[in-house]
Amino acid sequence: MVKELTSLNSKSAMELEDRYGAHNYHPLPVVLCKGEGVHVWDLEGKRYFDFLSAYSAVNQGHCHPKIVEAMIAQARTLTLTSRAFYNDKLGLAEKYLCEFFEMDRALLMNSGAEAVESAIKITRKWAYEVKGIPDEHAKIVVCSENFHGRTTTIISFSTDADGHDHFGPYTPGFEVIPFGDLQALEKAFKGGNVAGFLFEPIQGEAGIVMPPDGFLKEARKLCDQYNVLLVADEVQTGIARTGRRLAVDHEGVKSDVLILGKALSGGTMPVSAVLAKNEVMLTLHPGQHGSTYGGNPLACAVLVASLDVVKDEKLAENADHLGQVFRKRMAGIHHPMVEFVRGKGLLNAVGIKPMNGFKAWDVCLKMAENGLLAKPTHEHIIRFAPPLVINREQIEECCDIIEKSILSFSA
Repeated sequence: MVKELTSLNSKSAMELEDRYGAHNYHPLPVVLCKGEGVHVWDLEGKRYFDFLSAYSAVNQGHCHPKIVEAMIAQARTLTLTSRAFYNDKLGLAEKYLCEFFEMDRALLMNSGAEAVESAIKITRKWAYEVKGIPDEHAKIVVCSENFHGRTTTIISFSTDADGHDHFGPYTPGFEVIPFGDLQALEKAFKGGNVAGFLFEPIQGEAGIVMPPDGFLKEARKLCDQYNVLLVADEVQTGIARTGRRLAVDHEGVKSDVLILGKALSGGTMPVSAVLAKNEVMLTLHPGQHGSTYGGNPLACAVLVASLDVVKDEKLAENADHLGQVFRKRMAGIHHPMVEFVRGKGLLNAVGIKPMNGFKAWDVCLKMAENGLLAKPTHEHIIRFAPPLVINREQIEECCDIIEKSILSFSA
């Protein structure tokens, strides 16, 4: 094994994954071995700007010193107790989370999908024990083109064929409406037995799709009118990514249940959380939900350090300002392959129209050749989401790379 590690290059590393790994991803042909701030390096020593940020898990930049130091210090002291006992970090982390996002209570889990599953359970529990919906009849309204994870329950209400097809039988209890359609939302509520409305404020995997202005505010009013929980999945859009601490903050909306993940740890380990109002969270009782690793001391120490970085380094404000710079630069690229530019903060997308046999994938390969990493979603859309620690000089340099890469495709 030591010999294999010392002789490893990008070609052999990719061959190992292809030979021994499940073929459930289609990565760009780049093998990364180091990260720092907005940059990553491959095995041959080439440096790239990271414009994916591990799907917004690395908002604070790769290997942020404050987060890594907190992680190492805690790893030397205590990493895991399980929830069979109290630990000295969990209560502090829960308090910080609740105060940071102005919620009553927090439930710490591990992955984003696990947090979504937890939120679904909590929403149903509230529906039966507080709202009074007959047992087994609670519905949760979701949106078409959603992406909340890939567990069996979650893919049951996915409208993406790759994530959904041939994984049944599917979990019932969900009603799908078009994203951003208030009339469809109210019609679903009028049908009765609705426990919650689960949605992404901006649909990331769908291609940075935003609802109509005012949708979130009106959805909040409808939830109040019909006594339905507003459940915001901010695993990708939260923690300063869109230029606010939460994407729902753009419309001044408060959710009843908030789902967080990814950047809660600054990309160092799996940490997720569900935050909720007292009357919702306190429907859970001992033995009804849990996780061996959820709320472990190592995760809690990392979580606090990660949120400290967001606050102290004003990452939301930076994302808001530089996002405007980025979209203006992208809109100024005059080339027939560029169909649209959209986004909020530093969560942005550029639509790529296929031309002369070249697609968004080819543009991403060219950008990688020029020192910038991004990846297509839904084949014709490139998502651009750099670490939020990026500065003005770097964003301008990256815009130059993107423009140069697109213009290299002859019209």
